[in-house]
Order: sequence, then C-alpha cells, then structure tokens
Amino acid sequence: MTTERFDVLREQVRGQVIEDGDADYDAARRVFNGMVDRHPAAILRVSQVADVMAAVRFARGLGIDLAIRGGAHSAPGFGTVDDGLVLDFSALRGVRVDPAARTARAEAGATWADYNHATHAFGLASTGGIIGSTGVAGLTLGGGIGYLSRKYGLACDNLVSADVILADGTFVRASETENEDLFWALRGGSGNFGVVTSFEFNLHPVDTVHVGLVFFDAALGVAVGSAYREWLAAEPEEMGAFFGFHQGPPVPFLPEEWHGKPVAVVGGMWTGDVDAGPAHWQPMLDAGPVLGSMFAPLPYPALNIMFDGLNGVPGLQGYWKADFLRTLSDDALRVAVEHAPGIPTVHSANHFYPIDGAVQRVAPEATAFAYRNVAFAPVIAGQWPDPAENEKNIEWVRHYWSALHPYSEPGGYINFQDADDQTRIVDNYAVNYGRLSRIKAKYDPDNFFHVNQNIKPVRAAVPDTAAIPPSTAVPPEVTPMG
Repeated sequence: MTTERFDVLREQVRGQVIEDGDADYDAARRVFNGMVDRHPAAILRVSQVADVMAAVRFARGLGIDLAIRGGAHSAPGFGTVDDGLVLDFSALRGVRVDPAARTARAEAGATWADYNHATHAFGLASTGGIIGSTGVAGLTLGGGIGYLSRKYGLACDNLVSADVILADGTFVRASETENEDLFWALRGGSGNFGVVTSFEFNLHPVDTVHVGLVFFDAALGVAVGSAYREWLAAEPEEMGAFFGFHQGPPVPFLPEEWHGKPVAVVGGMWTGDVDAGPAHWQPMLDAGPVLGSMFAPLPYPALNIMFDGLNGVPGLQGYWKADFLRTLSDDALRVAVEHAPGIPTVHSANHFYPIDGAVQRVAPEATAFAYRNVAFAPVIAGQWPDPAENEKNIEWVRHYWSALHPYSEPGGYINFQDADDQTRIVDNYAVNYGRLSRIKAKYDPDNFFHVNQNIKPVRAAVPDTAAIPPSTAVPPEVTPMG
C-alpha cells in the first residue's frame, strides 16, 4: 500500500520501495534474528549506488532513522528499525575477481558463501566468516574473524578499498591513499561512518583444505581445552581451528546417544599441504577419548557453509555475548564446562576463536580494531526456535558471560555482541575510541548513522591513548554531539 510520503523517493530510485500493507512487506522487514520484530516505514531494495545516495538524502530530509542491511545477520537486528527507512542490499551480491592482481570486489549484499564461490574458482580466498550466510559487509566492518585469521589476518586487514556514501549523500572512495582517516575507521569501526556499497579485498592462495571436526564429552572440556590451547600455539599458522561447546549435532560420525548432549568440539582446517593434514590433526585425537570425528580434504567454501544448517538458520530467536581473552585459561575453561549443560539447543554455540598469528602482527592503532594483543575471541551465541523460552535462555547467556568476564579483557568483539552491549562501546575500541570519535565528527557530525554499535561524534578533541595497552586503556572524556 503506497503512500504519498515515499513518492519522492520512488521517483529518485530504480529499486523497489516497500511499505506496510504491500504484499511482500512482512517478508521484506524480516531479519535473521527472529527475536527482532520491527516495523520500518519503508524498505528500499537497492538496485544501484545512485539509489543509496538518493535514499540517504531522502531519509535525512525527512528526519527518519536509516538502517543498513547487508547479510541481515546482525544479532541486535541493526539491519532494521521501527518507523525508519531500511536499505536492503540483498539484490546486490556480485563479486568480481581479478586473479592477476589477486583482488576481489564484493557488493554490499554479498554473503561469504557468495564471495567464496567466486574466489574459489581461481583457487583464492581471504578471511571471511564461519557461517556462509553471514554478510561480507557487516563482518568486515566489525573486524572479521574467521578460519584464515591466524595466517592472513582479519577480514578488515585484507581490505584494500571501499566505496562509501557519506551522511550528506555524497560518494567517496576510501583507501590507504584516499580519505585515509575514513579507511582507518572502516576497518573495525562498523557502520558508523557511512554506507559502504562495495569492498575490495586482497586474495591469497587457498584451495582444497584438510577439514577436521573432533567431538569429546563436554565434561572433559578443561583437559581437552588445555590440550587444544597448547596444540594450537605450537601449530603453524596454516592451522585455523576453534574450540567450543555444543549440543551434539545429528551427524553420522557422532554416536546417536550423544545427539543433543553437551559436547566439546575442535573444528577447522589445515591450509598447508593437504597430505600433511592428518599428522597436524593427530594431537587432538590424542587429547582424550574421542566420541566421533570427521576428516576430509574439501574445497574451502565447503567448510564455510558446513554449519549453516545449525547456526545459520534464519528466524530463530537469538541472543549473543562476547569478550576477548589473552589466553584460554583453565579458569575460563572451567566456566565453560560448568555452563555447557545449559546450552539451549543444537543451534546454539559457545566458541573460542583464535586471533593470534597475523592478527597480532598488526599494531593496535593501525586499524580501528584495537585488540591485537589477545589470543581468543569467545562468543556465547544462544539460538532457539520457541519465543516462550526467551527469558530462560537469555538468562543462561547472561549468567555464562558474567562468569566468564572476570577472566576477560574489558572489551569484546562487536560482531558477537547484542543491543544491550552499547554501554561497552568505549571498552570495545580501547586505545582507538578517541580517534574514532573525531573521525565520526568529521564524516557524520549529526550521528545520522546511529543504528549500530554507536560511536558518538565529539565537538572537542579527544586525547589519544595509543601508548596504553588495550587492556588498561582509560576511557576518554567525550562530549557527545548526538
């Protein structure tokens, strides 16, 4: 049901404008997290960059909120907003690969499954997410942790350039040589500075990898987790594997009596010589009584979508928490084991992702992603189908996080955080928050882009704390503009 309110926008764009009452409004307003039930005034299915420029100017002129939706995976539901305008990039999922230059350019609606499919045709890849349906845009702007992090750094470390629509509707390019301050901020600063319409990445030779999954009784998680910690530290950076806790999934290589029971898991890949893979995985097979395991040489994209049927299911209720750990200590492991029996469903996960190696070779102040001296990024991702269980399962996530946090750093990975983590924003950016606030004031002084883990612009200069390690940085005094 169209209204005169959005007639001007319809005249200025090629994409479809959908309002409440239109036949596909309910489908168009949905996001990945079924707990998020918002009603935008309109959704614009973007068809080209010119649509974005017009929509930003239109929303500003009308004085309504703007939400940006790439892959729609945001746990807090930042890809939608009540009574505002949603920019839906789901129709823009192209990926163009330049095999000679070893670069790829992805549109803002591309998922990592789209990206990996395109780059794998040339035997190339760059760091992406664990779930194939995750959007390239949101993951990269928040940092971008994945299986290739130890070898090739975060997704944002592989970013070469970005096309950006600013808060006044103008188009700019950001790179090491153009709008360098904006480029710095985009690499970890999330969607605070503009609408990124395309991303250019460096690529690396990654083709067939040796994939491994090993399951143990969750009750043995301290011993197995300690073995994992020592094993990974000794492994070359070609080994990218997480440690975590699940309900046993219904897979053929795990005995049926363990389906739905608390299990510990080590999962990931060896990206070196495929024939050498079994030897590199062997120490984890020796770490304790193995309930089940799977090893196979597979194309890299196959690993990226392996968990989509469990953790990548749209419409589930979802609530997440996250931190950073300097080490996967026995104390942290004991907390994980204590809470493993409460894992809500087979769709939920508690993972500890390694971010050492190449991630730590980047200085904390080199990009907006400040936590370069930590070894693991834990996530507690609660997902379940029944809204009647929301209160109980949210409480489980919060209780677990509260028990784990004393062994963690002040900040956490923003891509794994929920809407109620906005109070942690200064800690999340640590040494870089002051500079981010000033860049925000330059490019978005009115805080138009605020439907996100929001960095507020500041009027006065904020002192840098770059000499202070992220774990001890003192939050700067800021004067919010909006």
